Amino acid sequence: MSYITETLSNLLDQTAFKSLTWQNYLMILIAFVFLFLAIKKGFEPLLLVPIAFGMLLVNIYPDIIAAPEQTSNGVGGLLYYFYSLDEWSILPSLIFLGVGAMTDFGPLIANPICFLLGAAAQFGIFGAYFLAILLGFNDKAAAAVSIIGGADGPTSIFLAGKLGQTGLMGPIAVAAYSYMALVPIIQPPIMKALTTKKERQIKMANLRPVSKLEKILFPIVVTVVVCLILPTTAPLVGMLMLGNLFRESGVVRQLQETASNALMYIVVILLGTSVGATTSAESFLNLSTLKIVGLGLVAFMVGTAAGTLFGKLLCFLTKGKINPLIGSAGVSAVPMAARVSQKVGAEEDPTNFLLMHAMGPNVAGVIGTAVAAGCFMAIFGI
Repeated sequence: MSYITETLSNLLDQTAFKSLTWQNYLMILIAFVFLFLAIKKGFEPLLLVPIAFGMLLVNIYPDIIAAPEQTSNGVGGLLYYFYSLDEWSILPSLIFLGVGAMTDFGPLIANPICFLLGAAAQFGIFGAYFLAILLGFNDKAAAAVSIIGGADGPTSIFLAGKLGQTGLMGPIAVAAYSYMALVPIIQPPIMKALTTKKERQIKMANLRPVSKLEKILFPIVVTVVVCLILPTTAPLVGMLMLGNLFRESGVVRQLQETASNALMYIVVILLGTSVGATTSAESFLNLSTLKIVGLGLVAFMVGTAAGTLFGKLLCFLTKGKINPLIGSAGVSAVPMAARVSQKVGAEEDPTNFLLMHAMGPNVAGVIGTAVAAGCFMAIFGI
């Protein structure tokens, strides 16, 4: 009988129930909420499902992301090695390769004024930088946190690693990807509050046709110009433009298909689960993390507002030729922010199609956020 009792006791000791705290259960509950939003509500499931599942795994079995020196056999947990690829900037750069291969830069080339809308939306990043310093973050930590305002997960991870803020990388990445996924919830109220019904109903003229030569030259020219000015942006901007050159050159169709499909989805799995696995209760439920999440939200909201307001200015200067809603797409969440511009515009007039117009600032926002990261690295001499 004692043998049975001892065996049952040993089995009980091996379960997670004995080690879980109320904080772990809270994080598990948050993981369930994320899964609900992804599966039931359809909020960017490609991002939220792996992030939420990584969050679920690490709060049941923390050793899944344990470093080799923390284990008895000297072998790290599965997600530790996934996460190392984040810290080394490998996965963020590969994500940009896939984004470039999937994205048509034609709307941006056809309407270069979209560069200004993409730049305006970066105001939230620099505004949050100074706010973060006021809240007690050091200058590099403030820069790493503020980049969340671009709603660009890969760039957030990339900058945090380059600035040596790996301790903050988990909360920063989760906040950035969460806001990317929650764009359809966060942006519309801001866009509607800052625009009139008449402005939201503006129909924009069709974009001019963009030649194949222009599309081929664009990624080459952008790479040369941006990387000459800010060489540290080469891993992100270079991979983004290489992926787009795969797409537009038409001579490496296999590479374009691999980068935009198989490779992209493999990287999303690795990056999403490893990012989610950084949300253990011990590291996530603290005041510093709450500040990061709050600052990221403020930065994203300010960026959305700045893009929309600059869109209103362009609307005024062009005598109503530009719908201000496309300005909100200047954040880097591709193509979610452009879809939101389309959705809000269609609510006022179902015959109004803003998606392609919004893709211009949206793509400009991707480049703009990478440039903002490069500016921070240049400031700190990285």
